[in-house]
Amino acid sequence: PPPLHLAINTQIQRAQRARRSGQDDHRPRLSQFPPIPLPASGPSRYPWRDMTDDLLPDPTQIPSAPHPRETETLFGQSEAEAAFLGAMGSGRLHHGWLLTGPRGIGKATLAWKIAAALLAGQVTDAQALFTESPALEIPLDHPDRRLLLAGSHPRLFLLRRSYDGKTKRLKSAIGVDEVRALKGFFSMSAADGGHRAVIVDSADEMTNQAANALLKLLEEPPVSTTLLLISHQPSRLLPTIRSRCRTLRLAPLSPEDTAAALAQAGFASEESPALAALTAGSVGDAIRLLAMDGLPLYADLVKLLTGLPNLDRPALLKLAESATGAKNAPRFDLLLDLTEIAMARIARAGLTGPPAAQAAPGEALLLQKLSPDARAARQWAALAEDLSSRVRHAQAVNLDPAQVILDMAFRIEQTAHRLAA
Repeated sequence: PPPLHLAINTQIQRAQRARRSGQDDHRPRLSQFPPIPLPASGPSRYPWRDMTDDLLPDPTQIPSAPHPRETETLFGQSEAEAAFLGAMGSGRLHHGWLLTGPRGIGKATLAWKIAAALLAGQVTDAQALFTESPALEIPLDHPDRRLLLAGSHPRLFLLRRSYDGKTKRLKSAIGVDEVRALKGFFSMSAADGGHRAVIVDSADEMTNQAANALLKLLEEPPVSTTLLLISHQPSRLLPTIRSRCRTLRLAPLSPEDTAAALAQAGFASEESPALAALTAGSVGDAIRLLAMDGLPLYADLVKLLTGLPNLDRPALLKLAESATGAKNAPRFDLLLDLTEIAMARIARAGLTGPPAAQAAPGEALLLQKLSPDARAARQWAALAEDLSSRVRHAQAVNLDPAQVILDMAFRIEQTAHRLAA
């Protein structure tokens, strides 16, 4: 691509990463879930597992969507599957694998499929070498697959954020104590002598101490053990962790694969093209938009921006008020994300023209109007970076959501006036 394309894309991506750093946009707020009674304390069948884990909201699962271990078909990632099977068939199966790519494209699903194949011992050299279309498919009635679906396989360790009994909430990060629990897992020999697997979901959520503790395990890995690290932002991991893992890069899904994955998850929608356009091939983001009525909200945002360079004040105030209050906190977060997406689509339209698929009625005309050339694209890209910085500061000092939204709107209006002049 021309240098200008690269510069503007880099600027937009930097703004998106900066605002999302230190937070998990898809982490369900505990206020969305009713209180769950905890079981009485007692001995656990597996000492390294928390008895309450299965009764709490799972931080590795998108609310209302099937758990990754329950997903039957992984769409759009055949190259990553073939790369793993090829490594296994060559006899050079690395002990550590880093699964990277945007959030919601199937990294966790692939990790569970790899774990099922390793634990079941059904992926042999011959299968990997001579199968024309390699796949990591283990029958549902297989004993190891049934144990995985029940979340009770003795040779699998799932490293994730745990429950804090003091605060009665899930912890905000994976601490060193959770990583140290791996020692108890490794100290117990498998009764059947089979392969063991560890899934870290996600490695981005580890504290520095936890990351260093995991690094020691990667430096001296146990025999017949494979560690699968899921990372949405691998650049935030320790370089030494990245260097000790083989990387599997997963790609965003095509619109067709996005639609198929949504249908499999029970979210079939006639708006699949719009969802694919807004989420850039992330099924997780698409499910979130459907569950939270994100498409109508984006349509309202596009309708508001259509009035630029002069915004409709009553409509703006109504939109801001709809995201105010504790109960509307998820809607506020979603509105911030959609505004960020809108700024990115406006900036890119100045370089490549209107997108192939509209995400809302009238969006193509809006993008053509606001960003007709590269000069406008640079202005909108700079605004996206500025808004990202201002939103991070506003959240740090806990400003009122309505004030944050109005400030963003007025900055957008100022940029539109400058371009119109």
